[in-house]
Amino acid sequence: MAEKEATVYIVDVGKSMGEHHNGRSISDLDWAMQYVWDKITTTVATGRKTATLGVVGLKTDESDNPLYEKDEEEGYENLTVFQGISQILMPELRYLREMIKPSETTEGDVISSLILAIDMISRYCKKLKYKRRIVLVTDGTGSMDTDGIDGIVRKIKEENIELIILGVDFDDPEYGFKEEDKDPSKAENEQRLKQLVEDCDGMYGTLEHAISEMEIPRTKVVRSIPTFKGDLRLGDPEQYSSALTIQVERYYRTYVARPPAASSFVPSSVMTKGQEPTQSSATLGELSQGAAGAPSLASVRNARTYQVDDKEAAGGKRDVERDELAKGYEYGRTAVHITESDENITKLETDAALEFIGFIPSDNYERYMNMSTSNIIIAQKTNNKAILALSSIIHALFELECYGVGRLVVKAGKPPLVVLLAPSIEPDYECLLEVQLPFAEDVRSYRFPPLDKVVTVSGKTVTEHRNLPNDNLLSHMADFVDSMDLTKKDEEGVTVESLAIEDSFSPLLHRIDQAIRWRAIHPSEPLPLVPAVLRKLSHQPEDLQARSKNILDELIKASDVKKVPPKAKGRKRDRETDKPLSGLNVEELLRTEKRVKISSENAIPEFKQSLVSSQDLDAVKDAVKQMSTIIENQIRHSLGDANYERAVEGLGTMKEELVAFEEPGLYNDFIRSLKAKLLGDELGGDRREMWWYIRKNRLGLIDKKLSEFSDVTEEDARAVSLLLTPTSGLLEDGC
Repeated sequence: MAEKEATVYIVDVGKSMGEHHNGRSISDLDWAMQYVWDKITTTVATGRKTATLGVVGLKTDESDNPLYEKDEEEGYENLTVFQGISQILMPELRYLREMIKPSETTEGDVISSLILAIDMISRYCKKLKYKRRIVLVTDGTGSMDTDGIDGIVRKIKEENIELIILGVDFDDPEYGFKEEDKDPSKAENEQRLKQLVEDCDGMYGTLEHAISEMEIPRTKVVRSIPTFKGDLRLGDPEQYSSALTIQVERYYRTYVARPPAASSFVPSSVMTKGQEPTQSSATLGELSQGAAGAPSLASVRNARTYQVDDKEAAGGKRDVERDELAKGYEYGRTAVHITESDENITKLETDAALEFIGFIPSDNYERYMNMSTSNIIIAQKTNNKAILALSSIIHALFELECYGVGRLVVKAGKPPLVVLLAPSIEPDYECLLEVQLPFAEDVRSYRFPPLDKVVTVSGKTVTEHRNLPNDNLLSHMADFVDSMDLTKKDEEGVTVESLAIEDSFSPLLHRIDQAIRWRAIHPSEPLPLVPAVLRKLSHQPEDLQARSKNILDELIKASDVKKVPPKAKGRKRDRETDKPLSGLNVEELLRTEKRVKISSENAIPEFKQSLVSSQDLDAVKDAVKQMSTIIENQIRHSLGDANYERAVEGLGTMKEELVAFEEPGLYNDFIRSLKAKLLGDELGGDRREMWWYIRKNRLGLIDKKLSEFSDVTEEDARAVSLLLTPTSGLLEDGC
């Protein structure tokens, strides 16, 4: 369970905080609130009810706090409790955004605000275990009453409160900041606050230092939760008395961190009248009704209906209830039905346990076999006997350089997993590292040509080839890899990493988190720039690029890299045919005439060649007419659907080439004619199944979305693609 927290932020909103200092374009209050908002929104983003906070305004125009109401002569004027200690949600954020603004007074005592914050924490936390903290943000101006400050220090220590004071333009020798021409009263207040923090063992610093560290992403400390608690077995204890059983626990070693998922909400006013909101919607509505008058929200509802083909029903579809459906599983592209009784037979009756099923030498295992993130297996924390037994197994595996192969069932009735168990021995702990292994069905074998040789058709092995790197290229590549080393030595000869692992963050994760927190406070302002610490992860370090530039140029020269010419645009028939590198025109040398007749045996290559060699539209039309005749003959003389795939391939080539030639009208005319012939049984009988093949491969009309020269809209193309077939009913999707 997460630790309980109670934090009170004291924000100085005096008149002086509305001024601009040290060349800043925003007021001191807006500048200071960057830090406060960042801390508050970080707490809100956790969504934890135990992470509570409160906000107190210092030097406010009015006085609204419990201590002032009890006795107006105690000196608690100009202090306002903007937010009592509680969980903060979006409505409270909107309210605080409206309330925290510069006031018209400079009256208000900093020490009194600390007493108020201590009283709030003491009343809320009582004697319960809480992580207590007070954060004071001020510019240090105005009077300060330090009478009885020793009692305040004692109370802070008794309540175990962490005190943090950050000042606007406070001097901080450790950070290297000093304000010139400082007001003497402000300098004196700084010394008093610094002494107070030192007496309380708290933290003191200048606000500029705190804001500069906001760009560094915060790593989330995750509390370990066991994903398995049970027995580690070596042998079957029910059959053999010599079997070994150790009580172990399983925890995540690595886990993927993902950015927050988006949720869908709508204003509750758009809900249908008389429609009752769900429980979650009502809660969201209540939370959204803040003092800022924000509209209530309701979660988007999803409705699911099931339909089957029915010729007698309107539209060819009939709604059915979920209970009337049978369960099926996808096998390839086929839905396989399985009854509940048959499904029960296929389920294994398993008990939760981790069992050794074999051991393998560590050299025989390849890292690509890992199927999951890694976990650790440790002995039961309070069981000394289990700790000693597991330690013996870990050391035995380590000394023999072996890995264990285990069968893991995390919960009774769950399907088993095959896992690899590798020993890990560190100075402060030892454990078994566990990753999931693939089953035979998970392995896909692919054959690739070797990278270091070329085998000819006759079986001859060639080691020197234009597709193989030579020794010169390998040498330059090795030099380039060495120049990209991220480690370097400093002046004292100590190895330093240019990009240490602890300074590496996920730009996606932290940028989205930053954007969410920013948008919660600034709903209409543009997002801030990406922090430098995240930008540097998107490109190589500059010193590394400079160091490897010359070596990279040599590598490019050795590898004979050439720039690929840009893809030509415009009408394909108007493009100039690429000339051969030799500069010789084979057709002119052989004085051969261009073919104008396309044969059915080699239709697709000859159709492409005829289009490339055609210079006028009439020749293109003639080639399309010949190809259309060939496709119709393939359908007409097809035995069943034997030639349908060939016809589909020809149609695909026609569509692709005519889109490139920017003549979609020729293809659309043929498709309309082909559909009419298929419906009229003019191609050797009932060939309407061929239209289903055309739709399945999306070979319908060329619409404006695919080619700007088409006069067919997407709706027209979808309407033409519809066809009523006796086998599949009404086909609704467009091509």
